[in-house]
Amino acid sequence: MASTWNPDQYHRFQNERSKPFFDLLALVEPAPGGSVVDLGCGTGELTKILHEKSEAAATIGLDSSETMLARAAEHSGEGLSFVHGEIDSFAGEFDVVFSNAALQWLDGHEALIPAIAAHVRGGGQLAFQVPANADHPSHLVAHAVAKEEPFATALGGYVREWPVLPPERYAEILYGLGFGELTVRLEVYGHTLASSDGVVEWVKGSLLTDYEKRMPPDLFQQYLARYRERLLGEIGVTAPYFYAFKRVLARGRKIA
Repeated sequence: MASTWNPDQYHRFQNERSKPFFDLLALVEPAPGGSVVDLGCGTGELTKILHEKSEAAATIGLDSSETMLARAAEHSGEGLSFVHGEIDSFAGEFDVVFSNAALQWLDGHEALIPAIAAHVRGGGQLAFQVPANADHPSHLVAHAVAKEEPFATALGGYVREWPVLPPERYAEILYGLGFGELTVRLEVYGHTLASSDGVVEWVKGSLLTDYEKRMPPDLFQQYLARYRERLLGEIGVTAPYFYAFKRVLARGRKIA
């Protein structure tokens, strides 16, 4: 299936999406002369900041979307490079393994986190941030509409499962893997959007791409119209709209 990630749509809320990145980055200590990998780097401008703030000699931004990487290429150089690849199959050991709002696209976090942690060398750091908003109408309605016809047939019964674990479970996993200096927290990011319809535009740039790539364009437009109808019926038509968005931030250092 072709990538449905649209950098322009994703960046419509760039400031709001960037805030958790900076909060996560603030938890990471510099690794002068070290190596860093950014899993799910997107368009790369935040990876460049990660590279500079970590004082790394080499940073790799990895992403599975060629459309996102096409934008990222302009930030490469001076030790920063970008590669096409999958998060669950990258190679190497790094002083910092970092991931901002990407791991939620992979299932089985009980196994995924240990697999990713294995790429952190002794004394290195693992830091990741994942959305934890699966219980918000913005997400619940998306899955409910996917179960309606004609969408259910087109999707073959597919409904996006949300693999994100409670924050305390991430802390337990990291401790069990030999990570100390743990900071694991649930944070609510309040985004004031111009109107409740802005939630539709927000989700179009992220969650709904998973449904978009699985159905013909004209049918997806029908899906989107139905999603908007049901969502606004749930959250109301208001301006402005306060979008409360939960995220899990986690950071730890592997005991050498």
